[in-house]
Amino acid sequence: MKRQIIAIGGGGFGRSPSEGIIENYILEQSDVNKPKVCFIPTATGDDEGYKESYYSTFSMFDCYPVHLDFFKRTPDLESLILNQDIIFVGGGNTKSMLAVWKDWKLDKLLKIAYQKGTIMCGVSAGAICWFESGITDSWAEELKIMSCLGFVNDVCCPHYDEEPERRPTVHKLI
Repeated sequence: MKRQIIAIGGGGFGRSPSEGIIENYILEQSDVNKPKVCFIPTATGDDEGYKESYYSTFSMFDCYPVHLDFFKRTPDLESLILNQDIIFVGGGNTKSMLAVWKDWKLDKLLKIAYQKGTIMCGVSAGAICWFESGITDSWAEELKIMSCLGFVNDVCCPHYDEEPERRPTVHKLI
């Protein structure tokens, strides 16, 4: 079974909704002609503007975009997640996002979906989450390393190139 994780350090529809370069690449990775794509914006508390940017960008492509909210009435997670071709996780607060997911057992459903070939991708917190651990700014006072989902046995630090002030801390932590 082909498995793929696309970890994006920054950019995409959250910053440049009209470009769609990264999103097009993600869609091209699917073997499905019109893939089902689920956006999970938990790390921003299901921010409405973020979801609007997602739909604005993905509506330019031949796909079925949906999203998953946790801070409104939550749908049947198993049915939603296991019927997607692509899962796209947004950026924001990694620690809070993973805490919500674990409480809802979404972490286990994502693992099942990944094992059956669903493409996993995400930006910033949505990139970190797939790794064994990630370097995050979820805490205001400093960058910290935290345990994540462990689909990839490695460490992820988004924004490493665009935020040079992260580098000394990253080198110290790893």
